[in-house]
Amino acid sequence: MRDVIFLSQRSEPATKADWQVVTDLLDTLKANQSGCAGLAANMIGVKKRIIAVSMGFMNVAMINPVIMKKSGEYKTEEGCLSLSGVRPTTRYQEIEVEFLDASWKKQRHRYTGWIAQIIQHECDHLDGIII
Repeated sequence: MRDVIFLSQRSEPATKADWQVVTDLLDTLKANQSGCAGLAANMIGVKKRIIAVSMGFMNVAMINPVIMKKSGEYKTEEGCLSLSGVRPTTRYQEIEVEFLDASWKKQRHRYTGWIAQIIQHECDHLDGIII
């Protein structure tokens, strides 16, 4: 999806009726793993609060993720599959995220470094924020 108007809209909370979107998002991430570290559902044309993140050893779906805490602000540049080039942005070195996993169980985890940056980027997509 490259439609900036669509990508600028906030995504709606996901429900169990959206289980197929979780599968599609994980499949799309796997198929594009050579050039992609994360995806948000709106990037495949679905305005639901679901992201998929490559954790290196496996891909993880996060349903209705909310960043609860963040620390260690820093400036960086990021690219995006939906946009050409790179753009400056502010990220946080450590975050704590609450979400439902692919089995619809509530999770709360801390992430640091590159994985934290990917999660922040994808959560921005859910809020209609395009870097």
